[in-house]
Amino acid sequence: MVDDNLGGRPTEAPPLRDTGLTLADVFQARHRIGSYLRPTPTLESEALSEALGFRAVLKCEHLNPTGAFKVRGGVNLLAAMSATERARGVIAASTGNHAQSVAYAARLFQVPAVIYMPENANALKAAATRSLGAEVILEGADFDEARHAAEARAERDGLRMVRSIEPLLISGVAVGALELLEAVPEVDTIIVPVGGGSGVLGAGVVARAVNPGICVIGVQAEGAPAIYRSWKEGRRIVTETAQTFAEGLATREPFPLTLELLPRLVDEMMLVSDPAIVAAIRLLIETSRQVAEGAGAAGVAAAMALRERLAGHCVGIMLSGANITAEQLRQILSIPHE
Repeated sequence: MVDDNLGGRPTEAPPLRDTGLTLADVFQARHRIGSYLRPTPTLESEALSEALGFRAVLKCEHLNPTGAFKVRGGVNLLAAMSATERARGVIAASTGNHAQSVAYAARLFQVPAVIYMPENANALKAAATRSLGAEVILEGADFDEARHAAEARAERDGLRMVRSIEPLLISGVAVGALELLEAVPEVDTIIVPVGGGSGVLGAGVVARAVNPGICVIGVQAEGAPAIYRSWKEGRRIVTETAQTFAEGLATREPFPLTLELLPRLVDEMMLVSDPAIVAAIRLLIETSRQVAEGAGAAGVAAAMALRERLAGHCVGIMLSGANITAEQLRQILSIPHE
């Protein structure tokens, strides 16, 4: 139980039926994906805990087959589809990790897949998506422009649009949080990076059901604060730009389902700077020998900022992605320590 009220949340959690998702959905998702995906490791590094000043537990979602947590949701969704729906083919828009998730699942179930990505997409993620058999189309200056193009194509060609936020995606990625709490039941805080929001919402579903006292914290980049601002102001905020090197966090237009569920499932949202994310990537390498992309390391950046408030707690940190390019990593490691 978190003693200090990080998010000003009520002490009693709202009924899970209000969200449309339950712990039963997460167990069902685990059953669906169990034949295709293995549990990811839960790692504790004494050096990382010492650096942060509290017990830090890393949930290594970056070690999934696509290098990111989202693959759990993609497999869960396509496994639940009817044969008729699969026959339509699927289409998605993504900066990369959702793209690989849908492509990976589509290959498993032999479903044609089209993926729209921004013109400046991470080259590693685009190549990986193509290698999984999907048709990749680079269109738009950012994720939201690519999404609009994909939605138009879906309408025109009758393809099944797989959005970044859907109940089956949330319950699928929530399996990672379930594994975390099964491995370390004493976790009292979970920190999750937020792009579209499926990861933090999934963690919230599990935490509310297992122990409502667990504090769930979502993390966005300062240069892409649309969901943070929407959560803070209580209304949907669309930003003109999303300026961050962590492309997995670069969302300008929050999804309605994310904003609907966020107040019920998440205790606090916070922002971290790109330099803080860079420092977190380096800290992970130096203390835990784990390599994460910008979005994947955002939870560690938040943990660094909250070190004094979280002293004495047991904190689960979701490492949500490892799809960093060699050039990005070279640049990060070349930056002198302050």
